[in-house]
Amino acid sequence: MAVPKKKTSKMKTRSRRSQWKLEAPNVILDKKSGVYRLPHRVCASTGHYKSKQVLIVDEV
Repeated sequence: MAVPKKKTSKMKTRSRRSQWKLEAPNVILDKKSGVYRLPHRVCASTGHYKSKQVLIVDEV
């Protein structure tokens, strides 16, 4: 089994962990419905994708 020869320093560990960051999702405003949605996804409120009706949505 591999065992490290030296103890990993705090600086080395923390600099490696500094890359673990969260990013906010890239949401866009749908021009037709005015609802925020993720890009390249069907609009949940209208059922449109690339100006085409691809999903039948029941209006409540």
